[in-house]
Amino acid sequence: MASVKRKAPAQAKKLDLKFTIDCSNVVEDKVIIMRDFEKYLRERTKVNGKKGNLGTDVNLSSNATSIIVQSSVPFSKRYLKYLTKKYLKKVKIADYLRVVATDKTKYELKYLKIYGEEGEEE
Repeated sequence: MASVKRKAPAQAKKLDLKFTIDCSNVVEDKVIIMRDFEKYLRERTKVNGKKGNLGTDVNLSSNATSIIVQSSVPFSKRYLKYLTKKYLKKVKIADYLRVVATDKTKYELKYLKIYGEEGEEE
């Protein structure tokens, strides 16, 4: 009988996820405050089923116009969009802004185009 060689179990790859939320348009017009938005994300983000449990697996940082989320555990970009929309609803500006994916790893806050305000005269 031939001996069968077994393969060693494959080691899991270490994830290096990096997502960005670009708020440059909105911050320039002073519609939202980045410090408050970052605080909201820190408090509400769930990691391993617990709120505010970022630990060392998820790193949330911000600069003057954007928020950067880096993760070494599975983390959904869609979840960031969900939290961003909840924040916009909380500060009551969701009717004027939308969250748009501009890249595979990037969201951007853009103003909604409201038709009918300009050039509509009867």
